Amino acid sequence: MTQLTELYDRAEQLNIPVYHLPLPETGSMSLLNPDGSCAIGMDLPHRRPHNEQRVRLAHELGHCVTGSFYNRYSPWDLRRAHENRADKYAIESLIPVEALDAAIAAGYTEQWELADYFGVDPDFLRKALCWYVHGNLATELYF
Repeated sequence: MTQLTELYDRAEQLNIPVYHLPLPETGSMSLLNPDGSCAIGMDLPHRRPHNEQRVRLAHELGHCVTGSFYNRYSPWDLRRAHENRADKYAIESLIPVEALDAAIAAGYTEQWELADYFGVDPDFLRKALCWYVHGNLATELYF
């Protein structure tokens, strides 16, 4: 399971600066600069629980690593595709399939147990389960 400090280290290794600033509406954001570099903004750490920070930073790193940025004037489905790519990166970073299999084999079978074990919220865990079981993130179809 990737820790928050490891995500910050990954951002540093990739030369992606992470700025802490008030982001009460969004909680986090990533930005593609004109030169092709990326930057991440995270809400002030004291305003968000540790686990939420992990999921948000992994998601924003997903935007940067996969190049999944969208124009806010694009149609909704294009935006969803970019968000899904970032989510998949976050899932694979925070809940690798091997670790999920091991946790289930160790007796963590309830969704709330798995979410607690991996330090993520239940909605994020359901996305991970959909990704690994069904190959998509359409939680509304399965839960």
